[in-house]
Amino acid sequence: MKESSYISSSESETERVGEMLAKQLLNEGRAYAFIALFGEMGVGKTAFTRGFCRSLGIDGVHSPTYTVVNEYTEGDVPVFHFDMYRIETEGDLLSIGFDDYLARDGYALCEWSENIRPFLPDYTVTVTISRTDGDGGRKIKIEEPAKG
Repeated sequence: MKESSYISSSESETERVGEMLAKQLLNEGRAYAFIALFGEMGVGKTAFTRGFCRSLGIDGVHSPTYTVVNEYTEGDVPVFHFDMYRIETEGDLLSIGFDDYLARDGYALCEWSENIRPFLPDYTVTVTISRTDGDGGRKIKIEEPAKG
């Protein structure tokens, strides 16, 4: 397991960490990846995704809270941006075509991955964003599975 951590003191710094991860995946020649985002409400999951997508030439990213998934195909690599906040059952997950998205090339970024933990693919990159002590900052931890 490869792990790295960053401290962010602003939304734009959180976006830059997202950009770095997207560039890393592109440089590694990865045609697909599943990025599971963990963290409480308002911690910066959408900001991270916005930076990730901007690095791929995608603008206009917003949280898919009510649509559950936004599909962005205008960039260098397709991005499927999920918000699993309202997903409660396996049936809910299957009804949005989750398996179909996993079968496609592209990057899937999934907010509220806590709600679908048993269904995360083995190749999941985990991004955990948490608040730092009282200063408004964020700690961003990225864990990648061992290559094998």
